[in-house]
Amino acid sequence: MTVFEASTRPGETPPADAVAPRDSSAAAPTSVARLNATIRDFVARWNTVWVEGEITSWNVRAGNIFARLKDTRSDAQISIRIWSSVRPRIPNDLGVGDHVVAAVKADYFVKSGDFSFAVSAMKHVGLGDQLERLERLRAQLRQEGLFDAARKKRLPFLPHVIGLITGERSDAEKDVHRNAELRWPQVRFRTEYAAVQGDRCVPDTLAALARLDADPDVDVIVIARGGGDPQALLGFSDERLVRAVAAASTPVVSAIGHENDHPLLDDVADLRASTPTDAAKRVVPDVSEQRALIAQLRSRSTSRLTQRITHDIAQLEQLRSRPALRSPDPIIDSRSQEVWLMLSRGRDSITRQLDAAGRATSELRASLRALSPAATLARGYAIAHLDGGVILRDAADAPAGSTLTITVDRGSLAARSEGEIAESDD
Repeated sequence: MTVFEASTRPGETPPADAVAPRDSSAAAPTSVARLNATIRDFVARWNTVWVEGEITSWNVRAGNIFARLKDTRSDAQISIRIWSSVRPRIPNDLGVGDHVVAAVKADYFVKSGDFSFAVSAMKHVGLGDQLERLERLRAQLRQEGLFDAARKKRLPFLPHVIGLITGERSDAEKDVHRNAELRWPQVRFRTEYAAVQGDRCVPDTLAALARLDADPDVDVIVIARGGGDPQALLGFSDERLVRAVAAASTPVVSAIGHENDHPLLDDVADLRASTPTDAAKRVVPDVSEQRALIAQLRSRSTSRLTQRITHDIAQLEQLRSRPALRSPDPIIDSRSQEVWLMLSRGRDSITRQLDAAGRATSELRASLRALSPAATLARGYAIAHLDGGVILRDAADAPAGSTLTITVDRGSLAARSEGEIAESDD
């Protein structure tokens, strides 16, 4: 504390530093230093208070932060200072637009006469408990397998209709439409508007998701929102919305905030895009790239086909240049002579075999005739048969009155036995 001492003699006007502000007058004014010191001593007796507001400026100089905090319901503002020794104790993601509560103590600078507040602690409004709950939910969903890459659906190469869930007349909607149409002018959208923050964010998004997922023409759904503070993005980490996206039959793309924003929707969606612009680029193919790819493939196909045809023509010319194909008459003539000789040999061999077989057949026929009973009958003999076809060899076997069948060389006749046996001279 600055000490001001009076050094006056009776009847003299005291110096300004010797006059306390409460004792000042036009004849005996106080000094600026004495006034500022008095204000500083008064302010120093104030205790630390917790204040709520929105950060409207955020400047870092020499490791210290000089910022302003605005009332959430009026235009009232205060200046705050965060010394470098305090920065490690506050969140490192604080910035303009964040809704915070801060522990501040009044600080009055005697030299400049500036009044500000020194910050000893600062955090997002209500975000600490919410972040803790979100981390527990994140761990639970990961354990259930909702973040597994195996369950994520592949996006169609060229969607016929893109379902878009975003805020009405938002920059995110313009970014998605503009970038998608630049890449593929014929792209079609079905847009469902929903609140992208606040109490209506989750129910509006759930209803829009249900409508788009039930539409058979929609091939992919994009949920897009511009950047914002973590508090504004909390709706996209709601468990109801996350589970609805996981259960959707249509592939879902999450395009929430900027690159550093990471709600739970990013983890469960089939594809995470860093921004709405990135979502448009990853959902729709670039027509110029596809045309270039087709031209490249056609060129490669033409080259390969030309090489194959050239190679086949060369092989055909090589075959045609061989003597056997260039002049085949001598080869045919020599082969025809061999065929004629072999044909002649075959005919001679077959003729000899037929002659030998004919002679053998004649011999067998003569032997068969010699042994045949028909040859005996032809010499005048006859064969007598009893009833039943039994050959009669002894006359005693034919009693009188028996019917006999006598076979001669030409036919047969019937006879009856007389029962008398004539004895031979032998």
